Amino acid sequence: MISYILRRTLAAVILLLVVTAVTFAIFFVLPRIAGQTTDQLAQQYLGKSPSKADIVAVKHNLGLDQPLYVQYWHFVKGIVAGADYNLGPTTAHCSAPCFGYSFKTHVAVWPKLVDRLPVTISLAAGAAVLWLVSGVVVGVVSALKPRSFFDRTFMGVALAGVSLPMFFTGNLAILLFTYQWPIFGRTYVPLTENPAQWANTLFPAWCSLALLYSAIYARLTRSGMLETMNEDFIRTARAKGLRERVVVSKHGLRAALTPIITVFGMDLGLLLGGAVITETVFSLHGVGEYAVQAITDNDLPPILGVTLLAAFFVVIANLVVDVLYAAADPRVRLS
Repeated sequence: MISYILRRTLAAVILLLVVTAVTFAIFFVLPRIAGQTTDQLAQQYLGKSPSKADIVAVKHNLGLDQPLYVQYWHFVKGIVAGADYNLGPTTAHCSAPCFGYSFKTHVAVWPKLVDRLPVTISLAAGAAVLWLVSGVVVGVVSALKPRSFFDRTFMGVALAGVSLPMFFTGNLAILLFTYQWPIFGRTYVPLTENPAQWANTLFPAWCSLALLYSAIYARLTRSGMLETMNEDFIRTARAKGLRERVVVSKHGLRAALTPIITVFGMDLGLLLGGAVITETVFSLHGVGEYAVQAITDNDLPPILGVTLLAAFFVVIANLVVDVLYAAADPRVRLS
C-alpha cells in the first residue's frame, strides 16, 4: 500500500509539472501562434494608448523579450522560490509560491487567493457533504426498490435537478429564502467568527449546488447498485445469513463506490478551484468571483493564478481518488 501511494504521489508531481507547462503555453505560447506579438502581450498590462517606451519597458520587465524556455524557467522558479518584478523606480517582491503579480492592482496574486480560498473551501465542502450523502442515499433506496413510487419520484427530481442551471436555482433560492421569507442571511461570516451565521449564510448556496450534483450521484449509485445486487457474491452473502443491512452497505455499496469516488474527486477538485457561477450569484468573494473580476478587468496574472490553483486541486483530488480506490478495492493495488 505504501509503495502504491508513493508511485501515485510521484506521478502527481510529474503531472503538476506538465500542468504548469500547459498553463504557460495557453497564456504565453498560443497567443503568439494566433498572431499576437510581444508588444501586444505587454500592452495588456498598460492603459489605453501607451507610448512605445512604456511598452518596451513592460516587455523587458516581464521578460517577454526573452526566449520562451527562459520565460518558462522564470515562471516555474517564481512558483517555487518567489520572484521580483521591476516596476521602474521600485521593485515588487512576490514571495513563494508566486502565482503572478497584478500590474493593475499592484498586488501579488497568491495573497489574494489565500484571502478568498476559505470562502471557496467553505462553499465546496458544505455542498459536497450534502450532495454526496443525499445522492448516495437516494440512489441506494431507489436501487433496492426499483420501479416503485419512491424510485420514479426521486429519479424525476434528480433529472430536474441536473437539468436546471445554477443561475436559475441560485437566484430562485435567494428570492425565496432571502427576500420573500428572510430566513437566511447574505453577508458571509468566517467559520471562526460565528459558526452558526457562517452556516446560515452558505446554506442556500449549499442546497443549490447539492441539487445540481446530487442528481448525478443518485443516478450513478442507482445504476451501480442495480448491477451489483445481482452478482453472485451478493447471493452468497445472503445465503450465509448476513443481515440485509450488512449485505447492502458492506458488500453491495462498497463494490459500487468506484465510479462515485471518481466523479466526487473531480467535482470537488474543480469546485475548490473556484465555483464561478455560484459565487457570482450568491455574491461570495471567493476564488471564482476573483477570476470573474480579473476577466472583466482583462488582468492576466490573476487569471493565470486561478488556473494554476484549480489545476493543482484537480491533480491532488485525483491522487486522493487513487488512494481511495486502493482502500475500497484491494485489486487496484495489484494493477
